[in-house]
Amino acid sequence: MAIPVTAPMVGKILKIEKKVGDQVEEDEVVVVMEAMKMEIPIVAPVSGTIKEIKVSPGQAVQAEDILAEIG
Repeated sequence: MAIPVTAPMVGKILKIEKKVGDQVEEDEVVVVMEAMKMEIPIVAPVSGTIKEIKVSPGQAVQAEDILAEIG
């Protein structure tokens, strides 16, 4: 079962730090987003493999949108 990596608030995607197939450890940065003029690192909630990236740089996201999935 895939575990979602979600946006904590409304913002814009700045950088994608990982790609599909990458191994990640819990608390490792997956995506960097901008919100309220600040860069906010979005970290992996669990260790695993990136199964899907659902956003791209420059994309606007809402709170709780799924940014990536870890399997």
